[in-house]
Amino acid sequence: MKANYHKYILDFKRPSGTSRGVLKTKETWFIVITDGQKKGIGECGILRGLSYDDRPDYEEKLRWTCAHIDQGPEILWDALSEYPSIQFGVEMAFLSLEAQDPFVLFPSKYTSGEDTIPINGLIWMGDEVFMKEQIDEKLHTGFDCIKMKIGAIDVDKEMQLLQMIRKHYDANTVTLRVDANGAFAFAKAKEVLFQLAELDIHSIEQPIKSGDWDSMRKLCAYPLTPIALDEELIGITTVTKKRELLQTIRPQYIILKPSFVGGYKGSKEWIDIAASLGIGWWITSALESNIGLNAIAQWTYELKAKGHQGLGTGGLFTNNIEAPLEVNGGQLIYNNHKNWDFKIS
Repeated sequence: MKANYHKYILDFKRPSGTSRGVLKTKETWFIVITDGQKKGIGECGILRGLSYDDRPDYEEKLRWTCAHIDQGPEILWDALSEYPSIQFGVEMAFLSLEAQDPFVLFPSKYTSGEDTIPINGLIWMGDEVFMKEQIDEKLHTGFDCIKMKIGAIDVDKEMQLLQMIRKHYDANTVTLRVDANGAFAFAKAKEVLFQLAELDIHSIEQPIKSGDWDSMRKLCAYPLTPIALDEELIGITTVTKKRELLQTIRPQYIILKPSFVGGYKGSKEWIDIAASLGIGWWITSALESNIGLNAIAQWTYELKAKGHQGLGTGGLFTNNIEAPLEVNGGQLIYNNHKNWDFKIS
């Protein structure tokens, strides 16, 4: 068994804004393993400044992983507890190696083209005109779930955009989600929750910065807009700590990015604990290339995940890997009439 890795920089078609700043490029790493006859590929997707494993020795740990690849996915997963994106890349690569088709990790009606995955349409931060353009485009192309990033421009203007949607589409027609990426202070977050409740908003992701469990618990206790934890989950690696967090905060939802929380195994730990506490969940990609997005989407379908998933990021880049993944009418589709344009080397 041998393995190697290489870096790949994804370029955004248009700089994409969050409350933390504007993204122009996205760094990712591919890990390839071979048993001498077949090859498998995994993606280790990292977001600088946000990923738990954003650290100076990241490439060194990738090199170590490749040198010890013969230990297998289970032992490596335990050894890589501080590197969730590499945990995921290793899981993905071994499944790819074992599969009949290295890009079909979980054969299903989704991968055969018989079924689709409903996804939300993502509205990136920008000026009011740009955000309205995105909203109009998503609604025109058939999305019935919109997720808008808030907290960067004037909140009143963001509320006006949401009001514009609600003026024409009620909650039974279009589901609205917002993502604050921890933009608000506690007092402001309370105010925003009241405003969102009047607009029948499905949920708000991470209204305050992660780490303040007591304040987040108080926000989640209000019978207003449901709260979904996102960044709050990053860096929580043990089952005991995961349960403690969810029992303490009691959010309405959690959002799982496999690259951030230890791949399939780490995500499933969160899902099992959430289910035992009556907490909802959905799956979101973390700006991976189509290699990682494909692996997440197939697993999401395998889980029978309910509702709209956050898997619509494949079209953001100018140099993404050509893949059979398509978005049509708010649905993610695996189009078997298209081929992968990627040589595993």
